[in-house]
Amino acid sequence: MRKKIVAGNWKMNTTLQEGIALANDLKNALAGKTPKCDVVVCTPYISVAAVAETVKGSVIGVGAEDCSANEKGAFTGEVSASMVASTGAKYCILGHSERRQYHGEDNALLIKKLNLALANGLTPIFCVGEVKEEREANTFKSVIEGQMAAVYTLSAADFAKVVIAYEPVWAIGTGLTATSAQAQEVHASIRASIAAKYDKATAENTSILYGGSCKGSNAPELFAQPDIDGGLIGGAALKAADFMQIIEAWK
Repeated sequence: MRKKIVAGNWKMNTTLQEGIALANDLKNALAGKTPKCDVVVCTPYISVAAVAETVKGSVIGVGAEDCSANEKGAFTGEVSASMVASTGAKYCILGHSERRQYHGEDNALLIKKLNLALANGLTPIFCVGEVKEEREANTFKSVIEGQMAAVYTLSAADFAKVVIAYEPVWAIGTGLTATSAQAQEVHASIRASIAAKYDKATAENTSILYGGSCKGSNAPELFAQPDIDGGLIGGAALKAADFMQIIEAWK
């Protein structure tokens, strides 16, 4: 059985103190409970170590929102995969649409990041998705296939360590959400693509998350789809009560 995962992406929100408080709120909300999914929070770099310490011993996994394509050296402002791993974090978001849009990240760069994240024991949460124009032009499947080409450079053994997140860019922070049928169609297409690249067993074991205005009200319907294995959550991850609603959508 592939893992069910609800992962929060805090983006550029929360000061260090606010991040610690949010992590504490979530830890307290989960105390004594056994969630039906893995719970992950991916925080700004400044908070990763403190949040990892705050949630130690709980069911919450911690990740970073990115890592450098370089191992170490004279790269001012960059944070390496080994630095992320040294905090106790276990996950790293890679290829998020905002990184692609605002920082021009392409497959060549993401292949380097993927390999460094894996070499340092991190689980990449690798994001793919189309913009509004690509959805309307009905080219979204080929766009996503092109983005998946980066992760398809991995061996089957390494690919098995990766989580995929489908994020329709037109639904991120817009209040728009892909319908459960639209999301399922893309998730099924991604899974079929993985089977074609590797094999059916690899595809069946790959967790594919949905990201894009997922919240407590629509999570149950999305998570009921056969190829949706959880969510990569933005705004709704910034309040413990909202995030818990999504976690509890897994019955």
